[in-house]
Amino acid sequence: MFPWLIDTHCHFDPEDEASKLLKDAHECAVRVIAVGGNEVNNQTAMQSGAPFAWGYDWSCAGCAVTLTRLPGMIAVGELGFDFHRGYSPEAEQGQREHFARQAAFARCEALPVIIHTREADEVTVSALHEADLPKAGVIHSFTGDCALARRLLDLGYFISFSGIVTFRNADLLRETAKYVPMDRLLIETDAPYLAPVPMRGKRNRPAYVRHTADFLAALRGMTLETFAQQTLENTRHCFGADAVGG
Repeated sequence: MFPWLIDTHCHFDPEDEASKLLKDAHECAVRVIAVGGNEVNNQTAMQSGAPFAWGYDWSCAGCAVTLTRLPGMIAVGELGFDFHRGYSPEAEQGQREHFARQAAFARCEALPVIIHTREADEVTVSALHEADLPKAGVIHSFTGDCALARRLLDLGYFISFSGIVTFRNADLLRETAKYVPMDRLLIETDAPYLAPVPMRGKRNRPAYVRHTADFLAALRGMTLETFAQQTLENTRHCFGADAVGG
């Protein structure tokens, strides 16, 4: 039997058959954390039957959002900062206010957060430092260098790697993946996006996290069994026992 792995970050779109994807994942010894980020993905995550995160991402900044603690909810997210389509002081302010409201909810409910950051390194580090959450969480689908990873690790966050680390042009990210301490590393698909090699070009699914795990275990000179056991423990430490199932 394969060692159990945890896909710590996947999204289900309305057209996905979440129950089938979860069954396929389970048959590959993969457990799943379903993640929201907007009204649609919050609902599909909650309805999937998997442990889930509920939150509103950067694209929802300025919208009226309601956060409620729900059964099965293990984290707030994904939320964070994204200036890929252009930076402005107004965009930064809006995203900071949006982040602060959700960080306050996470603090009140003693929940970890799932953080997205894209072309927003300094703002992200600054906001996380100011939030000073008692239960930090994870930087998902990390794409930064060792220096950024070190700053986020120092703030108490786990670092999660997606299929991007398997891409041909991801040498810098692979260096970061070797640098992050093994007891602070998580894995994910970010499905339906970012399918890892050798599935690149296909619609990603939770079962494919096994390819990323195989790649990272080899990169770090570990057996898959040891890698799986450590990332399972890391998931438990980050999200709680309910995140890893039985």
